Parts: sequence; C-alpha cells; structure tokens
Amino acid sequence: MIAQLAGTVVHVGASAAVIEVGGMGLHVLSTPSTLAELRVGSVARLHTHLVVREDSLTLYGFGAASERDTFVALQNVQGVGPRLALAMLAVHSPRDLTAAVQAGDRAALEKVPGVGAKVAARLLLELGGKLVMPETDGSPARAGDARDQVAEALVGLGWNAKAAAKAVEGVTDGPIDDSAVPDTLRAALQSLGGSRG
Repeated sequence: MIAQLAGTVVHVGASAAVIEVGGMGLHVLSTPSTLAELRVGSVARLHTHLVVREDSLTLYGFGAASERDTFVALQNVQGVGPRLALAMLAVHSPRDLTAAVQAGDRAALEKVPGVGAKVAARLLLELGGKLVMPETDGSPARAGDARDQVAEALVGLGWNAKAAAKAVEGVTDGPIDDSAVPDTLRAALQSLGGSRG
C-alpha cells in the first residue's frame, strides 16, 4: 500500500494533481482544500491511499494524515465509496465529521451531496466510536473567499468549470468564508439540478 509520497507538483487541476516521483507522474485525486495548497514546481508531501479495483488503481492524496484516515474509515460504511468519501471531505474537515458523528448530527452529514437520510443514518451507526478527533483541523488554513472551493467541489462532482462558476455566482452575494462552504455547495447543487454541462 502506498501510504505517503513526496515529489514535484507538475499539474494541479480541479479534482486532482500530478506529482512527479522518481521520473513517474502520479495522478492523485484529492480534496479542494489540499489541491489549493499545491503549487506547480514545488515539492509536495501527501498522505495517500490506493484504491484497488478489478480494472483500475486509483491514488487519493491528502495534506494531513487525519484526512486520509477519515477517508479510509468512511469507506468502511456500506454505500460509501471513494467518490462519496472524497465529497464528504470536500464539505467537512475530519474534525467537523468526527464532531457530527459524535453528536449524532444527521443534518450536518446530509449537507454533503449524495448523502441522504439512509446513508447518514448508517454513517452514524457504523462510525460511532471509530472516528477520533484529530489533534489539528486536518485541513490547511484558508483565508478569504472560499467560493473557489465550492466551484472546485462542483467540478469534482461532474459539472464543467463554467457551469460551476456560474452556479456559485448565482447563490452568493460576495466572498464567503469556509464555514459557509457546505450551505453554498448545497444551494449551488440545487440551482444546477441534474444537468451536468
């Protein structure tokens, strides 16, 4: 299992980055908060998890070990795959997810696109006592406008960049902070409906 990698960032996209390690470019899927901290040409160190399927090997990378560990724990819940686990970490930090599970806050979990009442109930039931509050937040500190984070999350969920940006502009009046990301993401998804451009 690939637990960590360090290499030069050669590309950063909306949902993934390419990290050059030993002459190979590794395609690493990640959260908007982790990707926002990467800079082309700089050296990145990511905590990783390799998802092995019959027809694919997919590498996921995170800026903090707590993010990676939460990502792995989420997938142990029936009905939660890598894509949904990544969406959950795009909306909530590991600390927020742990707090929501510990408090039995189903509404907080349902703010994540793709998490309905049944999945939220399973998350609370199966993760109770299994998520440990990280010593740090688990996501890099971000200041200022978090609208780009919402747009990147929409792109990661399948919409094109232009439609995502337009949806975010349509539901915000100005800059937003990190605490408003879940509500803004949900509002943008409602405005987009089911059409992925």
